[in-house]
Amino acid sequence: MWGVKYPNPQPGACLVSVSKTKQLHFRVAPKTEANGWTNRPGSLIKLGMGRLNEKIVDNVRILGFSMAGEETVIAVPEYNVCFDIGRAPREAVTIDNVCLSHGHMDHAAGIAYYFSQRGFIGAPPGRVFLPRILADPVKRLMNVWAEIEGHHSPGEVVAVEPLKDVKLRRNLIVRPFSVNHAGGALGFTLIEQRHKLKPEFHGKTGPQLAKLKMDGVKIENDIEMPIVTYTGDTATGRFIEHDFVRASRVLIIECTFYEKDHKNRASAGRHMHVDDLPKVLEAIPDAKVLLTHLTRRTELRFAKETLKRVVGEAEMERIAVLMERPPRGDRRRR
Repeated sequence: MWGVKYPNPQPGACLVSVSKTKQLHFRVAPKTEANGWTNRPGSLIKLGMGRLNEKIVDNVRILGFSMAGEETVIAVPEYNVCFDIGRAPREAVTIDNVCLSHGHMDHAAGIAYYFSQRGFIGAPPGRVFLPRILADPVKRLMNVWAEIEGHHSPGEVVAVEPLKDVKLRRNLIVRPFSVNHAGGALGFTLIEQRHKLKPEFHGKTGPQLAKLKMDGVKIENDIEMPIVTYTGDTATGRFIEHDFVRASRVLIIECTFYEKDHKNRASAGRHMHVDDLPKVLEAIPDAKVLLTHLTRRTELRFAKETLKRVVGEAEMERIAVLMERPPRGDRRRR
């Protein structure tokens, strides 16, 4: 049976660039002074890789491409997580953990390629977390590719359930949740877990605290810090009621339709229409919002003008569109 287990990957950021000789180069991610939305100089876009946009959202670096029906792939390199895999661009291949929201081709086509390319860059086998309904079909897909290629590509397919946490590494989990799209579709929230000493134990010595723990006393409060929520494709739904979604610093959410006469199309395909966004923004008032899944037929200028009219100028301060690039040669604030 296809599928190889391996230990949790070590924490750390892995950024990739391409030299003039087309070789891949890896470097540790530098700290950023950005606060809010920027397209940082020296990004992968500037290096000529071109297809993925880079955004820094509330100090979270995001690489992505999202065009409805074509491809969606959203990488968060410093946390070693990629949401959906699209056609497996080289930047996504370096990421150890992929969270697949659903099985539509524009989000999932690159699964086999992702697994197969990991060995070529000296990376351990990748992991794909996906809705349980997709686990067996994906394993069969990998077996078919093994038959075609004559060998198996190592990796791990992990079926996940809504609201059952998955540990990525120490103090970092991803929490799946149900969204309103294709059968079994999931969104994901990336959460840091921290532990804080309870006030009543302040002033205790180390040995005293150790003894309390040995006696079974819980001396710390567990604190969750939601970082990024990714909805994948979805219409409006009850997922915005989850506390961890509402508390996220960054919300990556689709908005596919902007034309007034496309509300029925949005409803039929279980996608967001721009008129749905005010409800989402009201429910999640503090997050920076990154919009994905624009269509080729909708001009970016029209989409932004419509968005501003619907949500208001004040809300536009915390919203950006993933596929918007800065003017050529301008890598300053958007």
